[in-house]
Amino acid sequence: MFAEEMPDLINAPHERLKMELRLRGKSIASIARELDVFRSSVTLVSQGLRRSEKIEKALAEAIGMTPQELFPDRYPAEEEPTGQQT
Repeated sequence: MFAEEMPDLINAPHERLKMELRLRGKSIASIARELDVFRSSVTLVSQGLRRSEKIEKALAEAIGMTPQELFPDRYPAEEEPTGQQT
């Protein structure tokens, strides 16, 4: 395998999340234990392959974020009503 092919195989947001969890003394496995779900379920949500509000919330809270901040692609930004300016 060539080095230039590797970035396609790496899920950078998932790896960043795992790093943030480790920095806080947590892991995918510890989140799974806390929620009483399979570790693979937490991994699939973290990788963006599955959705679970419960798991997304637990992952976000574990690193001090909201699910909307951690997974912005999954939570479209709320649009301001037309006619109102800020």
